[in-house]
Amino acid sequence: MTADIGVWRFLLPLMALGTCSPVLAADRALLIGIGNYQNLPPKLFLHGPKNDLVAMEGLLTGTLGFDRSAIRVLKDEQATGAAILSSIEEWLVAGTQPGDRAYLYYSGHGLQVTDLDDDEDDGMDEALAPFDLVAKNKDWDGAITDDELDAILERLKGRAVTLVIDACHSGTISRSLSNDVSVGIDGARFLPRPVAKPVEQALTRGLRIDLGVVDKPAHVNESGTVAWSASAPYQVAWDDVRLPVESRHGVFTAAYVAGQMGAAADANANGLTSNAELFEYVTVQSAAYCASQKKCETLDPQLETKAQNLGASAIVPVQARADAKARYQPVTGSSTGQVSYQDANAIDAVGDIVGKADAGDVTLGIDRPTSMKAGDVFKLTVASKIAGSLILLDVNAEGAATQIFPNEFAQKITPLSANVPLTLPDEYYGFDFEASGEGESAFVALVVNDPVDLAAVAPKARGLKVELRARETLSEIVSRLQKTWTEDLDKRGIRWSVGMLRYHVE
Repeated sequence: MTADIGVWRFLLPLMALGTCSPVLAADRALLIGIGNYQNLPPKLFLHGPKNDLVAMEGLLTGTLGFDRSAIRVLKDEQATGAAILSSIEEWLVAGTQPGDRAYLYYSGHGLQVTDLDDDEDDGMDEALAPFDLVAKNKDWDGAITDDELDAILERLKGRAVTLVIDACHSGTISRSLSNDVSVGIDGARFLPRPVAKPVEQALTRGLRIDLGVVDKPAHVNESGTVAWSASAPYQVAWDDVRLPVESRHGVFTAAYVAGQMGAAADANANGLTSNAELFEYVTVQSAAYCASQKKCETLDPQLETKAQNLGASAIVPVQARADAKARYQPVTGSSTGQVSYQDANAIDAVGDIVGKADAGDVTLGIDRPTSMKAGDVFKLTVASKIAGSLILLDVNAEGAATQIFPNEFAQKITPLSANVPLTLPDEYYGFDFEASGEGESAFVALVVNDPVDLAAVAPKARGLKVELRARETLSEIVSRLQKTWTEDLDKRGIRWSVGMLRYHVE
């Protein structure tokens, strides 16, 4: 018995380019940066937001193609609660229409306030701090809550919405910060509650953190919305305190901007920086900062968007600007009217969807040359430096995929052991793998080091049986792996690695 693993032909429909320009007159951006607060003591002021605004304005007018007249900036005393909400309503909502870009950026303090509509599991609403925020006896007054942001996204339906928040969203302070919670921490973009007291380790690293959940906006999965935030719900966002006071900026903002300049975040070097690659870049940069600071335990930026947006361009590729048909194609399925691009070759696009560079942590090999003839029988080996669960796909250049593992034929199913190769098929299968079709294909191995339930995105029942759409399948898997790991006391991102092996069938 043989199982065909090779080139499956499945053509993805192309969306007509039309005459869309990267810049539309009705595109609008609202940039908010607050370092000085009317009713807070200077020890709680932030030095980074003023520099963040300059960097973001440069990103928008340069790389992202916004006209300067399409950008409104609210800084410090200009950014009262009333001014922020009215600007959102008049500038972003009323000033755009379906098909336009709407960009909302905030740099400043985050906080929690009492939930008044019982839609939060922990009884608290996450919120942003306007310039005129006031501390009451037990709570903050005048904060802009996540409920209000959710309502804004609802009114922006049909636009290509980007929401970027460089602030802490949670009132839960990690153990290393607990002694400073009531007096503020240099560089921390978080405001403790007015009655905050130092808390015990068991409380902050156990039940309280588990309940400190930030609900993603209900409309973040609308087709045109990409939402970025500097940290996970249980973490603190930071000013870069390694820099002189006047030169400081948000750790997240600096990485977010740098990742869209040149090829800094283009992990697979195909000329296209995808959302997933940008996310991986800011994650790595944030982790590097955190490792240098004693009071920063972990720092995991968050990206919320539809899975299909992961491999889409965060910025228009330079080559696509000159000739969109040369290497890239528009992403299908967008209802916003804005054009984003993907690599036309589904194998090259794997790196854009995964976001991670192939660092050699997962290796693949076959027992014959990687240039084969149809009908050649082969065995495939996979090895990982770190133990974990395996998802193995076969992807061809035109967008079809086969899930090789997990599958129902394997009688011996165990997680990969560290540095112990797994051979497929082994003696338990009762059949061989046989090359089929013609052209270039690739084996893509994802090894997940945490015990994550992946049955919903990679059910073994479809293994070796069903022809899949490579981009959609891989995007769904990676979207699941980008979620936060919350099954132990050290909250962090899920740990996983990727490996890839190209082969050719004549």
